[in-house]
Amino acid sequence: MPDIVAPSDERPMRHARSADEVVDSLDTDGNAGLTAEQAARRLREHGPNELTVATGPGLLRRIASQFHQPLVYVLLVAVVVTSALQEWVDAVVILAVVLVNAAIGYVEESRARSALDALARSMTQEALVIREGDEHRIEARELVPGDLVMIRSGDKVPADLRLVRSRSLRVDESALTGEAMPAGKGVEQVPEDAVLGDRSSMAFASTVVTFGQGTGVVVATGDRTELGRVSTMLAGVVELDTPLTRRINQFSRLLIKLILGLAAMTFVVGLLRGMDRVDTFMAAVALTVAAIPEGLPAAMTIILAIGVGRMARQRAIIRKLPAVETLGSTTVICSDKTGTLTANEMTVTSVVAGGTDHEVTGVGYDPSGEVHAAGEPIGQPSAALAEILRCGVLCNDAHLVADEDEARGTLDWRIQGDPTEGSLLVAAHKIGLHPDVELGALPRIDQIPFESEHQYMATLHGYDDAPGRTIYVKGSVERVLARCTDELGPDGTTRPLDADAVLRQVEQMASDGLRVLAFARIERDEPIDEIDHADVDRGLTLLGLQGMIDPLRPEVIESVQTCRDAGISVRMITGDHPVTAVAIATQLGIAQGAEGGGAVTGAQLEDTDDDELAEVVRSTTVFARVSPEQKLRLVNALQQEGHVVAMTGDGVNDSPALKQADIGVAMGREGTDAAKDASDMILTDDNFASIRAAIEEGRGTYDNLVKFITWTLPTNLGEALVVLIAIVLAVDLPITPVQILWINMSTAVFLGLMLAFEPKEPGIMQRRPRDPAAPILSRELISRILMVGTLLVGAAYGLFAVERSGGASLEAARTVAVTTFVVVELAYLFNCRSLREPLSAIGAFTNRWVWIGSAAMITSQLAIVYLPAGQLLFDTEAIGLMSWLRIAAAGVIVHLLVALEMAWRRSRANAAALEATATTTPIDHTAGGPHGR
Repeated sequence: MPDIVAPSDERPMRHARSADEVVDSLDTDGNAGLTAEQAARRLREHGPNELTVATGPGLLRRIASQFHQPLVYVLLVAVVVTSALQEWVDAVVILAVVLVNAAIGYVEESRARSALDALARSMTQEALVIREGDEHRIEARELVPGDLVMIRSGDKVPADLRLVRSRSLRVDESALTGEAMPAGKGVEQVPEDAVLGDRSSMAFASTVVTFGQGTGVVVATGDRTELGRVSTMLAGVVELDTPLTRRINQFSRLLIKLILGLAAMTFVVGLLRGMDRVDTFMAAVALTVAAIPEGLPAAMTIILAIGVGRMARQRAIIRKLPAVETLGSTTVICSDKTGTLTANEMTVTSVVAGGTDHEVTGVGYDPSGEVHAAGEPIGQPSAALAEILRCGVLCNDAHLVADEDEARGTLDWRIQGDPTEGSLLVAAHKIGLHPDVELGALPRIDQIPFESEHQYMATLHGYDDAPGRTIYVKGSVERVLARCTDELGPDGTTRPLDADAVLRQVEQMASDGLRVLAFARIERDEPIDEIDHADVDRGLTLLGLQGMIDPLRPEVIESVQTCRDAGISVRMITGDHPVTAVAIATQLGIAQGAEGGGAVTGAQLEDTDDDELAEVVRSTTVFARVSPEQKLRLVNALQQEGHVVAMTGDGVNDSPALKQADIGVAMGREGTDAAKDASDMILTDDNFASIRAAIEEGRGTYDNLVKFITWTLPTNLGEALVVLIAIVLAVDLPITPVQILWINMSTAVFLGLMLAFEPKEPGIMQRRPRDPAAPILSRELISRILMVGTLLVGAAYGLFAVERSGGASLEAARTVAVTTFVVVELAYLFNCRSLREPLSAIGAFTNRWVWIGSAAMITSQLAIVYLPAGQLLFDTEAIGLMSWLRIAAAGVIVHLLVALEMAWRRSRANAAALEATATTTPIDHTAGGPHGR
């Protein structure tokens, strides 16, 4: 297991010390900043403010990696041996196979790199710094500890800052903490044990200021920042082999041992029979060439590449070919919440005004939607409803912007400013209240900005020549409700305030995962021009409540259920608040099976040892407020339990876990570059439903790969046995080495690869996940391979003997044997289109490529049998009609025998399933281990 312990951090807990103490400890000035001389010296000492970038593999390493497969090693050895024996045709053909395989793999991975480059956005970040009392705009890489940096709305924080001044400052820290809502920031110190998301006195590198402004002293730069700490952790994560590469390597090693064993046996038997040493060695080489499935490496690469193309249509970019199949092996998906399961667009869904509950339809920032009461759309909004939504528009600094999408002919709505305030504008828009109109009727005169210590915002409205003023207030329920003395009724008149009823309503809304804000107003008779906190300290009229949430993506609920049906457990691992996480998980069905339906928090994980953690990951599906180290630890714990883990994420904090997971899934739209670089797959639409679709494609791709292996191995077995039997019996070889190469390569290209285009079989997502420890071939498939290989040997030898006994030349008899191999493989191909169902169940014409390939194979075989060039190259001779009829009969018989064997196994499996259903209880996919454990 890789080391997951975070690097030691000897820095003092800056967030737990006062701003003055931090300034003094850094030997700087809280007003004037550093001198130029101090800054230059510290830049030399600490280095530039940038992360150490890990260089990826170079061109030569990327090319060399395409040859790093056991079977390819054997093929390269075969090239050397056949070249030494001057068997140039064999050598060239085998080398061509190796090079084609490498080229395909390299091109596909290069295409993935190009797709990632298209997603990446590069820009040089600048910072506004105070040095020697003057403001300077410099490149962020030149910042040093002790620098005084100013930040404002829209800025990306350039380094880790301890805030010394703050005004209405809110920062989006989702890339680092996973928290969906912007965090309020201030200058007051916080407890030393506060988790990253609660360190309100700090602003961290890579986070974004959404509102307000502030000034902070740089306490860490480059690799020493929280961002750098995650990057250092990422470098220590060891990349794992995928389930496919592990299986293929095991399969290849076993196959190599069998092939070399047969070759050695052939050589020994030849010597014992008194054969010439060189002839015996050549026979052993012929057997080796016969037994090696030369087409397998290339076929595997091509099948995976086709899977890449199919996944691209499902909005998933695959960076590494084996990741296609890994998705099909997945037993657990660990998903972030914000932006993956949810739309990442705050939306008002509930409004309480005048004692009436209102539901707001629509998702995200698109203002299309309605307001419902008692399940029915409202006509004219009540005075109370109109007033609370008006308050949300006027007491607001955000802007709702519509960009025209010319390609689709639609409007793309987005928010400039705080997402919470943006959601209030969208809700008001749904009853026809527009900011320009409302501000025209009641212009803003003054405001009290939102500050974390007060938890509310207030705005003063009215005309200069008007006798009165209106003050609108919005903020946390606790702060606003305490200042109210009455509330607005449905008709717009005031009535006594029932604070207990309001709090019960708030509790109900919070239990649904809603973030609740309270809205109030106060009328002033005098024409005041400014307000302060004393003006809203008491006497407010409560207008009501608005509840908002980052809504679920509508398609995700079905996708989560589909994953559960497929035996794939979905876990939510988020930096968000536990209450919100559980509410979302419950709606999605993820929380089923969790103890009490609750979440385990990062603070609880901190005190959990590895043995306890194993039990926690078995019984819990929601993890909230977790740190990057804890995400990594959870992924490790699931892998130790035998799971194949897919991890989704978009933030820097997700990167180590993405790299550690069997398949890391990054978000293409909102994901950070760090998350994309650590991942195996990138979703271009940031949607969990695309993961489900990709898993389905992964299962289909793996199915097709197993179909190819099941189809090709009988040929190699049959060819090897033909050579071995000829040596043992001291008779002529029915097929020559060059003919063996023709059979292997032509059938692989024209027949076997057509299986890559097989559509996904019905019910593929109702199967249990594959056991990662299980071999590629089941006992059932191994027995089928042995049966077909034996039938091939019998048919080839039998028809070879018939031709020779009828007076045919050795070349003509060998031509019949070669053609028998080809035709039987063609017939057996149709058995392999499904390893479970009969051809009638999947449809004979659902894969047109099989028919196209079959026609191409027959045409090619006719060419080497009847064209002079083909006869010269492959030592063939023209054969007659009766020979063709006997060959066709052999193909039909093999096809029917395999179909009967499959039907017999299906009947046994159905009987066993019925018996199992009657005696077992359903398995809980959510909390149990993989593969029905």
